[in-house]
Formats: sequence, C-alpha cells, structure tokens
Amino acid sequence: MATTTATITLSSADMMDNSISISNTATLTNQGNDTGMTKTTGLARQTIASSSNLVLLDSGASGGTAAQQAITKGKVYIKNINDRGDGTKYVTVLLQAAEIGRLYGGDWMMMPLTCIDADDITATPETADTVVIEYVMFYEEA
Repeated sequence: MATTTATITLSSADMMDNSISISNTATLTNQGNDTGMTKTTGLARQTIASSSNLVLLDSGASGGTAAQQAITKGKVYIKNINDRGDGTKYVTVLLQAAEIGRLYGGDWMMMPLTCIDADDITATPETADTVVIEYVMFYEEA
C-alpha cells in the first residue's frame, strides 16, 4: 500500500516562559479507509504579475480536468515562495469567493478540500509585483 504523509513541526523559545515544540504527522488516506492517497495534480509553480485572480484548482466542467471533476477528497498545499520583503508581496487565497487567508512571502498552507463545481481555489496578489505560487493537491477519485 502506497502512503503519503504530511509532517509539521512548530517550535518557539520566545512565545512563552518555556520553549514549546509541537510535531505531528498525518497519513493522507482515502475517504473511509486506510488506503493511502496515490493521485496528485503534480507540483506546479505559477508566476502572477497582476492583481487578477489566478485559478489554482478548478473542478468545474468548463475548466477542470476529468480527474479533478471526479475528486471526492483532497489535501491542498500552497506556498508563496517569494522573500518576505516589506510584506506587500502577499496573495489572498480564496475558496470560491470566500477569503480563507493571506500568504506572505515564505508562508504556506495545507488544508482539506472536497471539490465543488466552480473555481475551487484561486490566488490574488495584493500588488502588481511578480509573485510565484507553488501548489499541489493529493486526492482520491470517486
């Protein structure tokens, strides 16, 4: 059985009186069983040079691939690979029209996703500066 895992480690010596360290690993499994997710969109990078929306993942019939249209469960990773700089090179990440957060230079996110019919995930840069986004989705098909 193939397995895909995601690991996160958070540590800080400055947040509390004592240092803190949290580490967790999740095995990305298919819905309702222990079979590991084996499908992926592949790691991609997109350069955004304007303040318009960039569709990262689209399961809609008009824009999504056949595989994306059949996705029942997925995990999405998105990273703004730019330097932090002065804090203006961030992107707003949207799930359909709802803002779910901002990724500043070096920030990343990973979240579960059940595909829906529309532009599922889009990224919009705050400025017209060039921003590079890296993303991948691991998923299972219906």
